[in-house]
Amino acid sequence: MKDEEFAAAIQNSQLSTVNYQLFFVPLQPNMGNQQSSPILALQQQRLLLQMEYAAEKEAYRKQTEEMGLQRKVKRGDAWWPISIGKSYYNSLNQLVVEVHRQGTDDEIEHNFEFGRPVAFFQIGAPGKPGISGISGKPAPPPTIHYFPFTATVSYADGDRMVVAVPDNGQLIDVQGAENIGIQLFFDETSYKTMFDALDRVMRAKGRLGYLRDLCYTPAMRPETFTFAPMHFPYLNQTQEEAVNKVLRAKDVAIVHGPPGTGKTTTLVEAIYETLRRENQVLVCAQSNMAVDWISEKLVDRGLNVLRIGNPTRVNDKMLSFTYERRFEAHPDYELLWSIRKAIRDLRAHRKRGDERYHQKLERLKERATELELRINAQLFGEARVIACTLVGSANRLLEGQKFGTLFIDEAAQALEAACWIPMRRVSRVVLAGDHCQLPPTVKSFAALKAGLGKTLMERIVENHPEAVTLLRMQYRMNEEIMRFSSDWFYGNQVQSAPEVRNRSILDLDIPMTWVDTSVFDCPDNPDNPENPENPENPKNPDSPKLFREEFVGLSFGRINRAEAELTLMALEHYFSKIGKQRILDERLDVGIISPYRAQVQYLRHLLKKREYFKPFRSLISVNTVDGFQGQERDIILISLVRANDEGQIGFLRDLRRMNVAITRARMKLIILGDASTMTRHPFYRKLYEYIDAL
Repeated sequence: MKDEEFAAAIQNSQLSTVNYQLFFVPLQPNMGNQQSSPILALQQQRLLLQMEYAAEKEAYRKQTEEMGLQRKVKRGDAWWPISIGKSYYNSLNQLVVEVHRQGTDDEIEHNFEFGRPVAFFQIGAPGKPGISGISGKPAPPPTIHYFPFTATVSYADGDRMVVAVPDNGQLIDVQGAENIGIQLFFDETSYKTMFDALDRVMRAKGRLGYLRDLCYTPAMRPETFTFAPMHFPYLNQTQEEAVNKVLRAKDVAIVHGPPGTGKTTTLVEAIYETLRRENQVLVCAQSNMAVDWISEKLVDRGLNVLRIGNPTRVNDKMLSFTYERRFEAHPDYELLWSIRKAIRDLRAHRKRGDERYHQKLERLKERATELELRINAQLFGEARVIACTLVGSANRLLEGQKFGTLFIDEAAQALEAACWIPMRRVSRVVLAGDHCQLPPTVKSFAALKAGLGKTLMERIVENHPEAVTLLRMQYRMNEEIMRFSSDWFYGNQVQSAPEVRNRSILDLDIPMTWVDTSVFDCPDNPDNPENPENPENPKNPDSPKLFREEFVGLSFGRINRAEAELTLMALEHYFSKIGKQRILDERLDVGIISPYRAQVQYLRHLLKKREYFKPFRSLISVNTVDGFQGQERDIILISLVRANDEGQIGFLRDLRRMNVAITRARMKLIILGDASTMTRHPFYRKLYEYIDAL
């Protein structure tokens, strides 16, 4: 396929097994007056999801038509060049191939993960030269040829990825080609699954219909059991209340966990206690990373976890509880593998006129199916926890499975439609998260404004506050770092545990600092093209301000080079106060955060070049706010980037993102930003004044 053909395929879904028209089935009329309000609300959700689907599809089309290959690589949406490794059949009987990324900067993080669709491409394909051979004329852009099939990421780790491909002989074309790459493709399957879930919920009767009406109807009250509270000496008071509320809930319960309050600890305990009353539970989250995190904690608690879908971090501990690894370790797997191989050999070497071919094939397939069902029954029978992503709960392996309780972690980051996917399998649901932190990702501004970003967790908090427990004791931050977040987002209800209240690195240190870039000249760095020795001297009142944001592409964001330089200077200055040996001995870790991906990559580039930071590289991580969700560091620096005369701050107006950023710090928080730009917004003005008063 040519580049424009690939774009057309995205538009027409030619490469996908999912038909676009499937998503726009006419809605059934509602089934009764008492259901009209929830069903109308869900119909609106479906319409907004269609808008989001169209917006994301259009974004992928534009990306393919307009974005250069190097930009895709830099964004982490493509690998090029790659080498193709061995191919084989995995335990799910899928043909998979190993893909290795080559020659790419290790500071570029990629966006490939389990379940995402991908497409292979070739640069300068045969008959389509990528470089002009005519002397004296500029070379045209390289020709990109897309192979006419989609594949799916099985897992990706570092510079190695395993991809499941169609077993129809087309892989040979990729293996025999040169100068090839791989890029993310539009993910229609997730949308189809969400549309199907919404349609199912709208038609539902019985338990699913009851849960639907309960979530949307403030007048209905969640039912509860009545029993004396249980005591857990290793939990604090609000954590104990949360576990008891979960155990008492017949329908729904919410664990609201502000930063550092031990939400995961509480959720693990609630799952453990639930399994003393139920044989098996379903545990889901929006992302593979979140599923990995809760799964690992449950395994550490001694529970038998079966992870459906491959983990984000591919290591022995994580792999040991995946379905694939357990399946391969089963005593009957060797026999099953040999039967599957016999089926493939029989198909490959079919003789013309062999009357017994179909009989042999059917007998082998029946034997393979029987063995597969037996292995699955044993694996699912032994597991106490089935863990997967929300979309992954539609996996064929879970077909027909029912559970008493569904636990959804990081529920405030999931679209409502995604939450309904696993809810059809359960009697009650427990949601855990914090709707004051990162929201779901919504690309359509119109859909966002119309309410697509409102999560099921927010809806239940609003309609049934009696089902919510707020965890109030935090164990991460110095009191003064925590206090602003508690006042602004949580009604001053969050308190610091005594052991962390006064934690600090230096004696008499101020825990929070705002470095106002509007009062600085450009850092004196000879590598910086905007340094003071530049002809455009910043001392000259007629020269432009050097601490200014730059726009570097519609989908890549903004950058402030001088602020990036100053960020590293601020860290170096603070390190010099602490002392090199103490940093290394105590393993003091640092997070450098910026809301903009371009700034993150520029900071990584600068950090790599600075000789001063070489001994500390393993202790310093640089990422976006989203990349630091769920993490914490001793020292956090935040580069806000925005600096302009109009006071425009873009998506930094979403204050939940800043709540995440400032609450990653245990002992020291340094914010770098243009106060004259940022403080035109009341939140940042209040934050600036709060820090200034410390």
